[in-house]
Amino acid sequence: MRDPRYEKLARILIHYSVELKEGENILIEAGPGEAPLVKELVREIYRVGGRPFVSLAMQEIQREILMNLSEEAAAMMARYDSERMKDMNAYIGIRGGDNVAELSDVPHDKKSLYMQLYVKPVHGDIRVPRTKWCVLRYPNASMAQLADTSTEAFEDFYFKVCCLDYEKMSKAMDPLVELMNRTKKVRIVGPGTDLEFSIEGINAIKCDGKKNIPDGEIYTAPVRNSVNGYITYNTPALYQGYTFENIRFEFKDGKIIKATANDTERLNKILDTDEGARYIGEFAIGINPHILKPMKDTLFDEKIAGSIHFTPGRAYEECDNGNKSAIHWDLVYIQRPEYGGGEIWFDDVLVRKDGLFVPEELQGLNPENLV
Repeated sequence: MRDPRYEKLARILIHYSVELKEGENILIEAGPGEAPLVKELVREIYRVGGRPFVSLAMQEIQREILMNLSEEAAAMMARYDSERMKDMNAYIGIRGGDNVAELSDVPHDKKSLYMQLYVKPVHGDIRVPRTKWCVLRYPNASMAQLADTSTEAFEDFYFKVCCLDYEKMSKAMDPLVELMNRTKKVRIVGPGTDLEFSIEGINAIKCDGKKNIPDGEIYTAPVRNSVNGYITYNTPALYQGYTFENIRFEFKDGKIIKATANDTERLNKILDTDEGARYIGEFAIGINPHILKPMKDTLFDEKIAGSIHFTPGRAYEECDNGNKSAIHWDLVYIQRPEYGGGEIWFDDVLVRKDGLFVPEELQGLNPENLV
């Protein structure tokens, strides 16, 4: 029996998120467990008159490939898949799998090689700037475990946040985008955090269901060398199969000069991937009213109401601060009272306190006005 919630989500993805048109090519990357949504997407693509291309992969097979990956093989994979990606007008990536830590024991040098020689050329250089793309998770038992809920409860939560009224959210975002585009100096303060940087001259972009599902953030980038101070992230971060906690960065003139966490050595290996990994490529404000606690999944956690994320690594082309890197690691800091509170200041004016927007023109982004 077909679940009507998948049909609704497929329509949102095809018609709103990637706005597929007749005659366009779209690549769907997913795992075999995500077949119910993939089938609905293919049906909707054909209704539009598009051409679906589907690639199914399993993380346990990916792990075996990565364990002994060579530079030659990674470059060859990238060459083949780059040609396919160049032919695509749109892309939907469904990230599922039964074990979020499946890649945790892949050697760091193999992960780094894969990121530099495959992910960057195929996704960073082609998919992200040249296609209409959207990436989302899939509601399964593994995701429910991360959220500390039953599978049924997580499915209900998943469809509530994924099928939000994104057009309403999009309109409410406009005043904040305009304000950020006028802002020169930003200050972030809270427990273990006192950070200053400039966003002058760098575009602010609203994320309203076009790139990620679920969505709900407005992002820009700091002027590359302007970041000074320190930040202590208060959410766990799952990266390359390992859970980092209590990440703390100290900055001087844009560069992370000191980084500590529950595994400081592992953290610094990631930051040493390349020069750009120790600079920030994104500053974003999260506003999804239904996402209130971290679940070690970036696509959800970076949208948490009352949060920011401050991202070491590559900047997006739409708000490019010149930082280049093979990594882009969204790390989340929540400022609601139950997480210790905090403030955001734009040009010495208080913009958000304890997770709630203060100026009248921004209060449409507070949770009670978005549900």
